[in-house]
Amino acid sequence: MPKGYADGPAAEEAERRLEELERGVSPAAEPELRLAVYGSTEDEPEPHFIGGRDDVDPDELFASGRAWGLKVIRRSAG
Repeated sequence: MPKGYADGPAAEEAERRLEELERGVSPAAEPELRLAVYGSTEDEPEPHFIGGRDDVDPDELFASGRAWGLKVIRRSAG
């Protein structure tokens, strides 16, 4: 019988969570995620963390030429 959607890792995870809920185990707190801006600058040409998306405007940084190769990713706030 071919493997279907219900036989993969997602199904196993769902089954594990259902068993935890039945035992009364509270779900683990999801880590708080924050948008972060990474890119290169003249001072640091290697890609690095520039700042939080709420603190830094990647469009303005790129347009001004102060940073390039910018990407915005989700990372834990901690």
